[in-house]
Amino acid sequence: MYFAALLARTEDGWEASDMELDDVESLSDLIDLARAAAVDDDTVVALIEQEDAWFGVVRVDGEEDPRYFVSNASAASRSSYGSMLTDELLGSDEEDDELDELDLDGTEDGEADPIASFTDDEDDAEDEEVAAGAEPVPAGPLGDPRLLDDLGVSHKQLMTLDGEALSEIVDSLGATEVLEAVR
Repeated sequence: MYFAALLARTEDGWEASDMELDDVESLSDLIDLARAAAVDDDTVVALIEQEDAWFGVVRVDGEEDPRYFVSNASAASRSSYGSMLTDELLGSDEEDDELDELDLDGTEDGEADPIASFTDDEDDAEDEEVAAGAEPVPAGPLGDPRLLDDLGVSHKQLMTLDGEALSEIVDSLGATEVLEAVR
């Protein structure tokens, strides 16, 4: 089960709105929702959480490039919404075809990756990704941990959050009451 919300910064603080994930089929859809929620092109923070497995933060500031953070990339990559974020962060989208041609893992073309020696089914699936040239998904945080530094959530705090992460983030932003109104 997912929880998702948008927090839009205004002159008077934060406005929260429930984000309907059924309407989000791509990361572009998510970014469009965030930009539509913005007040005067100010900051919007999209928060997504899948139970206690992982959380993600997307920050949109006007027309600037969005910034992303995922608490546990490995867990997120196994979910539909989390995989959108991890794919973006790892550069796994088709727009980065130029990178696919480069030898970034230190192996020769066609040579097996030395990491490909796992035994269980989950790791076999990861091995297939590695063998196909995809970046392996790290088992920890991924993205820009400093994306909320200027809003009161330090990168150190963000990197250590778990369990009630979104509640702690929202509390640090001073938006607990407005978020509780949409929960």
